[in-house]
Amino acid sequence: MSSPPAQRPNPLHLLAAFGSGGLLTLMVFFNGEAGRHGGALFSSWLAHGTGTVAALVLLALLWRRRPASAAPGSRAPLWAYLGGVSGAATVMLTSTAVNTPLALAGTLALGLAGQVVFSLAADRWGLFGFPRRRLDLRDAGAVALIVAGSLLIILFGMGSAA
Repeated sequence: MSSPPAQRPNPLHLLAAFGSGGLLTLMVFFNGEAGRHGGALFSSWLAHGTGTVAALVLLALLWRRRPASAAPGSRAPLWAYLGGVSGAATVMLTSTAVNTPLALAGTLALGLAGQVVFSLAADRWGLFGFPRRRLDLRDAGAVALIVAGSLLIILFGMGSAA
């Protein structure tokens, strides 16, 4: 198995990924507040209900447009619809975790660690149709640094806010 040649990342893609991290932080905070006032299930229903309304408004605005990339009659694979299930579980878990001593920073730090570990597993085994990639020492180093940073935030960040 050889890896495809490395491409330089587009700065716009880097900015979009960084921005999505900021939006993710806001989402976890808002869901945590909703969870604190109404519970994890309420938080998930609120987030997904709001998302449904936003999607319907967007669909209504773009009703006449046809995406150029979609082939006629093409459909997403059946497993792609599981994103809603994992999204609902994520909202409920983060809504609960953010209201514990982990707080927002600890919840996001551990969430990042989980994302990286799962994405490396997807790369290694070619999950979801991704090309298989052999993991190397840099991958292990990245996981070790993220876990170490998470532990620093969690173990030494507690009690600093009064």
